[in-house]
Amino acid sequence: MSRPSSSAFRTRVTGLNALGTHVLRVTVTHPDLEHFGTVGLDTRIKLLLPRADGVVPGLGLFDDPPATIGEWYGRWRALPDDERNPLRTYTVRNVRPEAREIDIDFVLHGTSGPASAWAQDAQIGDELVVLGPDARSDEPYRGTAWHPEGARRVMLAGDETAAPAILAILESLPDDVAGDAFIEVPDCGDILEATVHPGLEVHWLPRAERECGAALLPAVERWAEAHLSARGGRVAEEDPTSDGILWEEPEGAPRETYAWIAGESGVVRDLRRLLVAHGIDKADVAFMGYWRRGHAEGA
Repeated sequence: MSRPSSSAFRTRVTGLNALGTHVLRVTVTHPDLEHFGTVGLDTRIKLLLPRADGVVPGLGLFDDPPATIGEWYGRWRALPDDERNPLRTYTVRNVRPEAREIDIDFVLHGTSGPASAWAQDAQIGDELVVLGPDARSDEPYRGTAWHPEGARRVMLAGDETAAPAILAILESLPDDVAGDAFIEVPDCGDILEATVHPGLEVHWLPRAERECGAALLPAVERWAEAHLSARGGRVAEEDPTSDGILWEEPEGAPRETYAWIAGESGVVRDLRRLLVAHGIDKADVAFMGYWRRGHAEGA
């Protein structure tokens, strides 16, 4: 019987590294992380955070055989509100199976959100349950949205929540792919090092005290005017999911230019509409609303 594509790893914090004013890299380890999938790119993972009392329910995740996604998720949903652990989606930044480690970059924005609150107070030795790809599985892991299909020019855009995915993608691109990445961050202290080949350019966009998207939208519009041939002002439909979050991962034939957008849902919507209005085919734009202003993540 094949292993599921995703497994739970009961990890411990071994490293805390402040990368910027609002960015903290948390390194976690567990012996079974030698089997963590190394697909990289924008690989999404789930984090089952401890409750305030430090308890992390098993939910059958560590049974033999482990509970299926439907089983453990149903048990999690059935827990009383005061016993249900926060469950959040993140992007893995680095995977080092030989060292049995992974890195997860957290954006710190106070204690209003459970993930930021946990990271802000994290200590070496703290437990963190990570659900992610299992390299031992024969089944494909569905947690990536990067499908450029051979495009020779790419454009990536997002806010600080998308920075780990953008940088991981850029580091994977071959030398014959050219492109630009636009990353809006809270301030200059959040500009990170990026190791990319000469055909790629990373544009860091501090927004200071302005609203999310204030720096990103005009920068991407200037890129579109320079690199896209407008063909008639088409308007992209919004394609919201039931909770209002925009999400689409187009796959298909090889394309000339490919765009990948992630971040705050309203900004993602506006960026996609902008690109389509400048002539890019909507099938060549992957867009992911990682979060929505004023709303907690719906697990």
